[in-house]
Amino acid sequence: MTPSRLDRIYLDNAATTPVDGEVLAAMTPYFSEVFGNPSSQHAFGREGGNAVTAARDGIAKALGISPAELLFTSCGTEADNLGIKGIALANRDRGRHIVISAIEHPAVIESAKDLAALHGFEVTFVNADKSGIVRPQSIISALREDTVLAALMSANNETGVIQPVAELYPELAARGVYLWCDCVQTAGVLPLSLFPADGGAISAHKFYGPKGVGGAWIRRGVKFVRQMSGGHQERGLRGGTTNTPLIVGMEAALNLSLGRAERENARIAAVRDLFERTVMGLVGGVHVNGGESSRLPSHSNLSFEGCEGQNLVFLLDIAGVAASAGAACSSGATSPSHVLAAMGLGEDRVRSAVRFSFGRMNGEEDAVNAARAVAEAVAKARAR
Repeated sequence: MTPSRLDRIYLDNAATTPVDGEVLAAMTPYFSEVFGNPSSQHAFGREGGNAVTAARDGIAKALGISPAELLFTSCGTEADNLGIKGIALANRDRGRHIVISAIEHPAVIESAKDLAALHGFEVTFVNADKSGIVRPQSIISALREDTVLAALMSANNETGVIQPVAELYPELAARGVYLWCDCVQTAGVLPLSLFPADGGAISAHKFYGPKGVGGAWIRRGVKFVRQMSGGHQERGLRGGTTNTPLIVGMEAALNLSLGRAERENARIAAVRDLFERTVMGLVGGVHVNGGESSRLPSHSNLSFEGCEGQNLVFLLDIAGVAASAGAACSSGATSPSHVLAAMGLGEDRVRSAVRFSFGRMNGEEDAVNAARAVAEAVAKARAR
């Protein structure tokens, strides 16, 4: 019997979060009442345009950047494509080599592969260590005279391990190499100032905003070419009708999340830690991937000896617990996590991994009940 919605426990907040009620209220008028195209010159359009301008200013202030450095996109994936390809292609007269951390989101990795396949770039992938950290020296050692761009995310989407971006950035800047930083997992959780870079990506649905809107920030002075041709929206750098309600929603969600971050981060981390302690007390042969490193408060990536991660996710779903065996963008894939593989973990540990990610809606009761469901699922899996 399938558990009712009220009986289910959602532990996949790294994949997406529900829209906050205050965010929904802020967006609602812009679907029907203030509906004018913000690019139009009449009063209806100016209303929408003013809302977009205010939202851009609010997001930029929250991120600590200039409004002119922010481009609105449809999602984090588009933002990563826009930044990686746009910066690399604009600077190919300087060189055609880029360095990418091997734990990046597929949006970054596939963008790099596209540059290699379609534009003759060479790509060097740099692995993490067993703690889940990509060491700055590993990236620096991979640089060449013709390197124009490197990419290191702020925190990994599977393990939650926070990356040493602040250590890497000045080293790259001194060598004239641009740094791209995917901040999709940290936006609304940690200040962007912790991750200095030449550009980066955010996505609203990761911090209780709507799906379908994100942003790329590109520092003033960084040479860049557009990837979306069309009208003159976003200063001619990203064509397409401006999505007023979702942009308004992203601004509301980001500021609400940052305003609650200090309190919520501590509470969520305590719930996550209770979950891990309870699991460890009930189940043997469990490994916390990246557990010895600084992690986002939400993430818990566990490997269970003698199990298949995909099978555990299926058994947990039947029990009413939502988790994942990797990134949601890779749903349906049966290949092992490229992130854990890049950390040098063994095949058994990689294939037995499950990601649990906690959010605002989760409390201590969820942690304990989910841990018990995990113990039952592991027992069933190991008995087969």
